[in-house]
Amino acid sequence: MSDPAQRKEAVVTHFVEVEAVTKSFGKVRALDDVSLQVPRGTVCGLLGHNGAGKTTLVNVLTTLVAPTSGRARVAGLDVQRDAVALRSRIGLTGQFASVDEQLSGFRNLILIARLLGASTKAAKARADELLTAFGLREAAARPAKTYSGGMRRRLDLAASLVGYPDVIFLDEPTTGLDPAARIAMWEIVEQLVRDGSTVLLTTQMLDEADRLADKIVVLAQGKVIAAGTAASLKAQVGKRTVTVTLAGAADSGRAEEAVRRAGMVPRMSGVDEQAGLVLTVPVEKSTDLARVVRVLDEAAIEPVELALVDPRLDDVYLALSAGSRPDVPAAGHREALTP
Repeated sequence: MSDPAQRKEAVVTHFVEVEAVTKSFGKVRALDDVSLQVPRGTVCGLLGHNGAGKTTLVNVLTTLVAPTSGRARVAGLDVQRDAVALRSRIGLTGQFASVDEQLSGFRNLILIARLLGASTKAAKARADELLTAFGLREAAARPAKTYSGGMRRRLDLAASLVGYPDVIFLDEPTTGLDPAARIAMWEIVEQLVRDGSTVLLTTQMLDEADRLADKIVVLAQGKVIAAGTAASLKAQVGKRTVTVTLAGAADSGRAEEAVRRAGMVPRMSGVDEQAGLVLTVPVEKSTDLARVVRVLDEAAIEPVELALVDPRLDDVYLALSAGSRPDVPAAGHREALTP
């Protein structure tokens, strides 16, 4: 176990590099010519449905399975040729907590540090440091089996950081957590990145990817079907919309007709149980909001609420996946992809 400040090596710009990687299990091709790069000090969100290939790619990058073909490097080290050296440079938090439930949080971290070669003194110091950083100091002496789900996930993430990893792999780290615990975990990941960590995050939770990832890579059936920032992916797939909430059916009909006469294409998109009917108007630019307001004003219609809405990441995912996965409906059926 060594502090990164003590490592004297060539600077690596991309801490994850994947070049045309495939992985087959018999006749099943879990990864199909996958390529991606993750710059140092950023978060790459790997998005996809169950079976898309996310965990298989993590397993390749963490040396748990060998690729069938292609090449991958992590922290400048080849995942096959330099596998032994690489394992001391990465941290992995899987979908399920991997800590020993019979040991206390403190003893779990000491055990890992000792396995990584730290002295007893250094192991205790590192365990104490991480327990404090993750808000687990008061529970340090308790068996991990007494921890809540959120506490276990924090301990699991702390365990993955014992060896000062250059790259952290988070494989659906908030699975099974309640909303408060999820937000707490997101804040921890954000702090890790501010401290210089490089993170590859796999998730099916679209709000998680939208919040945390500098870049998003979308996988479907083992292939990369899209890559870019959340904003760029949204721009590719959908327009902004103005949503107009109206008090009643009489206003909705007149509003729809007035907006249509102005050259826009409105549609009734549902009912707000607290406010009223909702009219959605696709627009090209933010200034079109004023245009919608003017049209409604000229028609003497006073809306309950007006909002300019960017396309959501779930709209993007549905649009991208519709042609790659038979059971994914066309974009527009938002309820089909609830995180």
